[in-house]
Amino acid sequence: MPTAEFLAGWLSGAAGLVLGYPIDTVKVRLQTQAGYRNILDCVVTTYRDETVRGFFKGMSFPLLSVAVANSVMFGTYSNVLQYLCDTHHRDHSVNPPRYAHIFTAGCVSGMVQALILAPVDLIKVRLQNQTHLYSRRRALPGACQSRYRGPVHCAVSIFQEEGVAGMFRGGRALAFRDSPTVAVYFLTYTGLCRGMTEERQDPGPVTILVAGGFAGTVSWVLATPMDVVKARLQMDGVKQAEYRGILDCILASARQEGWQVFFKGLSLNALWAFPVNAVTFLSYEHLLKLLC
Repeated sequence: MPTAEFLAGWLSGAAGLVLGYPIDTVKVRLQTQAGYRNILDCVVTTYRDETVRGFFKGMSFPLLSVAVANSVMFGTYSNVLQYLCDTHHRDHSVNPPRYAHIFTAGCVSGMVQALILAPVDLIKVRLQNQTHLYSRRRALPGACQSRYRGPVHCAVSIFQEEGVAGMFRGGRALAFRDSPTVAVYFLTYTGLCRGMTEERQDPGPVTILVAGGFAGTVSWVLATPMDVVKARLQMDGVKQAEYRGILDCILASARQEGWQVFFKGLSLNALWAFPVNAVTFLSYEHLLKLLC
């Protein structure tokens, strides 16, 4: 994988992660914890009990490893696309790839990304779901409910308690979420860039921002139901293996909370996805121009 794409994927992914992480934390808590009445209640409770730090729990590990996941996604996509149609996804004006090739490359990219991302996402979700009280200056020892002291301790604990398989808990649901939605992600981005750009011209910054934002929103709206299942399966190890698998999680969740449970966090996903992916695509495209 070219060094330029690795660096561009790392930096653009890190920028998007930092921008959207507080919203992502609220989304994960709404999907996995039943104690919040709505989005505002979750935000207020998190800030009151944990201060601003509560919204950034578990961010350090994904921030370091997002280099791998993001570069794998973009690198796999461009290489598969090049193999399928003997071109490159950044060549907007010369021999543009067919939409079928874009969709196929996106599916492969999402599957490979899920394999790399599974342990990182598991640790992120476990840490985001830790709720312990803070004063304005320090943690309150009597109210501390933390199970994990940080990402390394979380990883070691999961490995010791659940083995290698435990590190990939929820991995299948993650693959089912990412493979089709990453395909839609790149398909939407490319289609909007082509539609908003004159023939044989490269898309401008505004076009990239709009196309990237809408691509993120569309893909995350489609991903939300499986995202709920994925998050619940990842927290399952803490709850002593309540679900037997994806189908059991779907049926049990629907039976207990109704089918609307699979749309928990939908509005937050849509809100989070637009700015994060607009920034990710814009920074990625510009970083590639600087690095190449």
